[in-house]
Amino acid sequence: MSTLTASPAATASTPQASAAQTSPLVMRILGACALAHLINDLIQAVLPSIYPMLKANYGLTFTQVGLITLTFQLTASLLQPWIGYHTDRHPKPWLLPAGMVCTLIGILMLAFVGSFPAILLAAGLVGVGSSTFHPETSRVARLASGGRYGLAQSTFQVGGNTGSALGPLLAAAIIIPYGQVQGGSGCQGNGECQNRGRVERHFVPGLPGCAFEPGL
Repeated sequence: MSTLTASPAATASTPQASAAQTSPLVMRILGACALAHLINDLIQAVLPSIYPMLKANYGLTFTQVGLITLTFQLTASLLQPWIGYHTDRHPKPWLLPAGMVCTLIGILMLAFVGSFPAILLAAGLVGVGSSTFHPETSRVARLASGGRYGLAQSTFQVGGNTGSALGPLLAAAIIIPYGQVQGGSGCQGNGECQNRGRVERHFVPGLPGCAFEPGL
């Protein structure tokens, strides 16, 4: 009488497969991860959308605009795998809200910056927020997948893609019409400006309002 013995590989994979089957699919967690991904990528997409305004308001060259993009991509893209490598070994769930707070600080800085180095710092903070947010949130989405990893990843990705699509619309609806709040001493354009120690709103030339004159 012959007996069948399971291979070590099959034996090792059995607990993982059974764990995936017993873990339920938690759509509320997946939906929350997708919503957080939407908000995060929406905020990030605002930065490239306001390049023309930053270039006009501060008299930036195309090289300086490229440096803003380089700073953002170095911190948002190239830093991300290293953070993911570290959090795989040492999970840190607190990085999820911390990443969004970092992104929020960066985007708020962009509303008040007054120099090119400050713009670079703000872009770097937005990128660091993205790098810390994505690996930990995707790990949470995988844990809530119940073994349906394709569904979890696609749901998570739809949130990010939606945010990237809405970001430029948000810039067009809010940032371009209302401009950037900053204390200024000079303006030009079609609207009236009072700049003696008062808060000034900066606009892209050609739109009603004031535009910052670099060097004044």
